[in-house]
Amino acid sequence: MSVSPGLADLSRLYQTEFVRSARAVGVLWAVCTLCFAIIQVVILVQPSWICTTDVRPQQAGPEPPSGTLGLFEVCMESDWPVPDCHGGLSTLSPLPSLQSVAVLVGVSLLAVWTSVLCLCLFRFCSAATVYKICAWLQLTAGFCLALACLLFPDSWESQEMKALCGDSVGSFSPGNCSVHWAYILAILGVLDYAILATLAFVLANRQDALLPPDTQEGECGGKVVNSSDELSSQFHAETLFSLLQ
Repeated sequence: MSVSPGLADLSRLYQTEFVRSARAVGVLWAVCTLCFAIIQVVILVQPSWICTTDVRPQQAGPEPPSGTLGLFEVCMESDWPVPDCHGGLSTLSPLPSLQSVAVLVGVSLLAVWTSVLCLCLFRFCSAATVYKICAWLQLTAGFCLALACLLFPDSWESQEMKALCGDSVGSFSPGNCSVHWAYILAILGVLDYAILATLAFVLANRQDALLPPDTQEGECGGKVVNSSDELSSQFHAETLFSLLQ
């Protein structure tokens, strides 16, 4: 099959623009993955999953406590500028009632940072393979984080929550407290992981169309050069027709 030189040049132009656009989307995807990996570290360590609300006592007596609660520590406001916190990452032991939630968030954090480290594989493996590996890791991270967000309200009936939020605390009932920004950020993270994983799968499926016409990448590494100019021209024409449709 013979293709005119003008049509081959036009297909090269379309493919060059297509490659540039795909690379820009890939860079944006990698930056978003790195940013949310850093954000999830904040979600894990910050004692801001639960905070007390401003409730005025209906009868005379001591004022209810005020503070925040996280997966690893409880912080109570005191007369000092710095709150009085119990627990912390130094002991590497989460609150007893939140151990399962902390483990799930930790697994999610490990999965997303593994996907960040997998970005180095772009120099050794095909881009489609790397995108698929990162997509599955991000799906795993999103699933673990979603499960942690579902289990967290079920763990509210604990001594730490009752000491902070009153005796009216129960499963899915925070009593005198409300969810704080770290928990909301974790819920938004589930949606973020779903978007990043979907985008990674889309970029992986587009890699065959993004390759130059005279090269094909293997699973990890080497390139195979097409020796037939006719096959290369046919590839140009087919790429052009698929882009114009």
